[in-house]
Amino acid sequence: MLTVATTALELGLIYSLTVLALFLSYSMLNVCDLSTDGCFTLGATVGAVVAVSGHPYLSLPAAMAAGVCSGFVTALLQTKMGINSLLAGIIVNTGLYSVNVAVLDGSPLMNMNKTDTVFTAARDLLAGTPLAGWSDILVGAVAAALVILFLALFLNTKLGLAIRATGDNPDMVSSSSINPSFTTIIGLCVANAFTGLSGCLLGQMQKSVDVASIGQGVVTIALASLLIGATLLGRGPIALRALGMVLGAFLFRLVYAIALRLHMPAFMLKLVSSVIVVLALSIPYFKSQWPMLKRRLAHRSPAGKEVG
Repeated sequence: MLTVATTALELGLIYSLTVLALFLSYSMLNVCDLSTDGCFTLGATVGAVVAVSGHPYLSLPAAMAAGVCSGFVTALLQTKMGINSLLAGIIVNTGLYSVNVAVLDGSPLMNMNKTDTVFTAARDLLAGTPLAGWSDILVGAVAAALVILFLALFLNTKLGLAIRATGDNPDMVSSSSINPSFTTIIGLCVANAFTGLSGCLLGQMQKSVDVASIGQGVVTIALASLLIGATLLGRGPIALRALGMVLGAFLFRLVYAIALRLHMPAFMLKLVSSVIVVLALSIPYFKSQWPMLKRRLAHRSPAGKEVG
């Protein structure tokens, strides 16, 4: 069970960066960005190419810059061309498949078995110390902590507050001499930078990038994790809510890992993801209905009849 929890924590920390990206775009900006799958893969491919060229540390900002470009195009389609946000995300996500293959020089797969990455660097750095076996988790934890810190500071700046206000009431923002198009562009660029970083780290941890599969279903995973995190820690300061996103990502991966440990067929895992999403979406409804259901049960019980 410890191995299952460790694996879930490793993947949960890396995927939590994408969950934090959706926390910014979906929860704060109120934009459902469906380009997440393609952007995640873009970060993985760009990071892999830069790492293979001998620059593992430079691969991280390069992947984030690629994510910024993806977010900029998605935001541009929405704000300047009047395309629906859902459709804009689908268009960008579709186009990014070709871009990702082009980044890998026409091949849909890149192997990094002999490549130095941030994970191999961390293992070398921690070799011979009590933390030697926790290097992958520490890399993910440091990345998640830095993103949480950034969000806690950024979303309380003047620009960050304008982004939050745009998500709450864009008409009010327009009347306050704030350009909602600008705040939407900035918000999606920052969010997709985190998504690109997440894809880059996953590719380097797995030592391979497969364009056809590495980003598949990431938006579903991230959305489910976000909803779980919002249910657990959906109120309070930004840092606490962002921490809830990381916790949600870990719990989602834990359920996923347990399903794998129970030898569930691979083709059933998509159904598991869908069920988790449905449950996460249903929790707020059932919480709101619970007091009424409790009163009905009390009224129908023998004690309730006697009181009546």
